[in-house]
Amino acid sequence: MSLLGGIRPPIAALCAALLALAALTAIQFGRVGKDAVPEAVLTSQQHFAEDGAIALRASLDESITDLSRTANLFNAGKPVSADTVLDKLGNVYQKWRGTAVLEIKSGKLMAQRGENLPLTAIDRTTLTGENGLAPRMVRLANGETRLLTLGVLSWPGKPQQLLVASSSLKFPGVSLGKFRAIAVVDSSGQILSSDGADPDQADSEETKGAAKQSKKQLAKFAKTAARKAEQHPLKTKEPGAGGFPGVSGSLLGDSRSGERSVAGYATLAGAIPGEGTAATALGLTVVSSVEVTESSETAVVDPFFGIAAAGALLVIGAIALAVLVGTVQKPLLQLFLESRRLSRGDLTRPVTLPKYGEASRIGAALELLRRQLLGEPVEEQEGSAPERGRRGRIGMRALIGVCAALLLVWSAPLVLLINRADDTVKVPSAIVSDQRERTDTLADRVRRALNEGHADLTSVASMLNADTTPNEMAQVLERTRTEHTRYESLYVLQADGTVTAKAGSEPHHPKGKGPENAPVVLREADNKPVVTEYAEAPGLKGAAVVGELKISFLNGLLKRPGLGEIRVVDGKQRIVASSSGYRAFQELPDDKLKALVTAANQKSGKGPHASSVVHRDGDGVGIAAAAPFNGGGAAKPLNWTVVSWQNAKGLAIPEYNLQNRTVLAGLLGLTAVAACLGWMHIIVVRPLRQLAQRAEALADGDRRTVLFPTHHDEVGAVTRSLEVIRQQLVELKKREASGSAGRAGKATPAGRN
Repeated sequence: MSLLGGIRPPIAALCAALLALAALTAIQFGRVGKDAVPEAVLTSQQHFAEDGAIALRASLDESITDLSRTANLFNAGKPVSADTVLDKLGNVYQKWRGTAVLEIKSGKLMAQRGENLPLTAIDRTTLTGENGLAPRMVRLANGETRLLTLGVLSWPGKPQQLLVASSSLKFPGVSLGKFRAIAVVDSSGQILSSDGADPDQADSEETKGAAKQSKKQLAKFAKTAARKAEQHPLKTKEPGAGGFPGVSGSLLGDSRSGERSVAGYATLAGAIPGEGTAATALGLTVVSSVEVTESSETAVVDPFFGIAAAGALLVIGAIALAVLVGTVQKPLLQLFLESRRLSRGDLTRPVTLPKYGEASRIGAALELLRRQLLGEPVEEQEGSAPERGRRGRIGMRALIGVCAALLLVWSAPLVLLINRADDTVKVPSAIVSDQRERTDTLADRVRRALNEGHADLTSVASMLNADTTPNEMAQVLERTRTEHTRYESLYVLQADGTVTAKAGSEPHHPKGKGPENAPVVLREADNKPVVTEYAEAPGLKGAAVVGELKISFLNGLLKRPGLGEIRVVDGKQRIVASSSGYRAFQELPDDKLKALVTAANQKSGKGPHASSVVHRDGDGVGIAAAAPFNGGGAAKPLNWTVVSWQNAKGLAIPEYNLQNRTVLAGLLGLTAVAACLGWMHIIVVRPLRQLAQRAEALADGDRRTVLFPTHHDEVGAVTRSLEVIRQQLVELKKREASGSAGRAGKATPAGRN
């Protein structure tokens, strides 16, 4: 018989599946809610560190690109003094702590602004080599770390000069809240810079002690994170997980007075997986740490629930298996033995008839065939095939359906009814705080992106004057657009509204109208939002350099895992940008979100501030946060707000973990029932029904139809035995016919005498 065919394998598979599911149920339900810190809190810390890494990487890359592009702009113009270079650089950008220009050949310092730079750390002899102008980190005497960014100033007939800018490794606009610390760590695990949890700023001895403990724990986390950051990004995630392109994760720290330190870490990684940048080559890792309250609540599920559910499954499974063995397997094996006995010529004993289903019909047919083999004519046997088959009204399909119904009694309630999480689910306060702080960080990132774009335009505008030809302007604009992919189009707009030079797509600025007075303007064109930035050109009277941002650039800034749906709305609460599909300038989808945006923009205390709230309604439990633009720069007059919201059902908190595991157990039960009983129906029941019809036809005198086995199993063996019986009946009929002919031949001559 076939290894996978027959009645035994599906019953054995069902038995094994039910035992495994019972064990899994008992183990998994017993573990729900026993973690001191919910998994959702750890995941949130990981996402927080990823946000910090993204912000830091973008800031460093932007600074490196800005210095290099500024040097190229000066190189394309007429020679200017070192003081002029630094003055213009300082007027446009306020991101560097110090700048300097020195002559490369002699090492003479030509000019300097801001803090003193560690110029002795620069080896001027290696500047022409590979990566000679790459940014480098230098540790100062006071223990602080500076990032030195280099650019070359070169004019014909002039000695080459080195433009140097220093910046600290501080996080740009990362909202930390009250009790969080964040640090930049090098590959050895040494903290290069940190923010938050400062003992010197504590307002009480208790707070000061907590801050010191947090700093100490942060140092431990830094060592562990640096070691884990050495892994390959593909080995730290599940296949197809996507999300953050670098190495990231979460860490669990020490417990103290009912609170535990948790941390997230993330390496600096490029926006495109597998492609590095100047900042990612520095080998930095971001580590964030926060104290959270350990879970001390009553368990979300009774510890004995898993054992009770597993026990119920075993009882129901035992009943179902007993039904299958007693009413399906045993009668089929009995048919196999009886049919083989008849095919081998043992006709002394009547056939033992099963009680139910197709097996009963086949047994009745075998009994008729036994009697026919003994010489009883078909015509003298009582009853037709339909009448004899009444004893098989309860077919095997019905018996399998009964077993399926028994198992559904266990699986269906788990999928649909038991352990449902309602609107009383408690969302950890750390997750609500992280939703608010991450949204505030994202709002600051969008604001800074707009400010950086305006600064780039201002830098370009400062290089233009009356002697610059339109062709030269177009070249500068095209080079700027290539270096900064945020722009859809760049153009020089005169006071009378004419466009002198442009790069990219057609301008959306109203024709015949001069530059706007506002640095950033939002307008609608072709049913889509257009964000336009204006930077006055001092050398061109009344003219301005105008840049129109790609809306996809803003949408790309909003894609953050773990924040749910994200929207940017203007002062009228119309949607401008989104992390997913949307219609431009439509309203927010919920009145509660509108109220949250209004509350966040209330000018209380120091001004508008980020807010978060937990919604509980018929749609379940949700978390939402709103963060208005809070800071200076060209983007401040826009009055935009970043809104994020998500359903708590997607968070790994105990109540939803219990619900998900309950549904999973029920689905596994349904899958086992469908797979094993479906297997049995295809391999056994369907061929057996066909065999019952053929056996009854054979018993009713059909000797012409040859019986072929469908599978090499018990049903196939019965089919082969019936075929042997059919052949025996054919031979018997032939012998009877030849015997009758012989007797008739002998009787004819005697009659003639």
